[in-house]
Amino acid sequence: MCKIIYRTNVSLNGLIEMPGCPPDWVIADEELFRYMNNLERQVGGYLWGRGMYENNHALWANADIRSMEAFVVEYAQIWQQIPAIVFSSTLERVEGNARLERGDPVAVVTRLKEQPGPDLSVGGVQLASALIQAGLVDEYHIFFQPIILGAGRPIYPTLNEAVRLKLVDTHTFHTGIVYLRYQR
Repeated sequence: MCKIIYRTNVSLNGLIEMPGCPPDWVIADEELFRYMNNLERQVGGYLWGRGMYENNHALWANADIRSMEAFVVEYAQIWQQIPAIVFSSTLERVEGNARLERGDPVAVVTRLKEQPGPDLSVGGVQLASALIQAGLVDEYHIFFQPIILGAGRPIYPTLNEAVRLKLVDTHTFHTGIVYLRYQR
């Protein structure tokens, strides 16, 4: 049975994005990339919403890797090899190592979790929120960025009941980023 992992960067006040702003508040230096690269290698597949797919595709599909640092190129090469399931009712098609899924994400992920195989990483706040609300997320890999954002989207949806978690790993980066890994 595979685990579903929610991995994201978050501000100290619990926000993951600011309306209309690129995520340039995220400190993404070599130390963070190398740490993330090691985590990404352990993932067997991605579960993405439309927005996450479109953002990643736009950012990396035609990126000129010749002008990038080696650790960024390594990241791109890792995630491009990992298959993605993209949940969308509006996209006509997806490209690269992705397949389009129009079914109910909760039902589809419930079936995927019952199958043996490598862990899956969920990306995209709406998809992650639906899976969190359904109790399908097994691990939370949170990178707390040393910034307080003025407004934006919270990391977690409003839940009807508390979710108890167990801290299983931590790492502090020289930039002040703190990584916390929790399990249900």
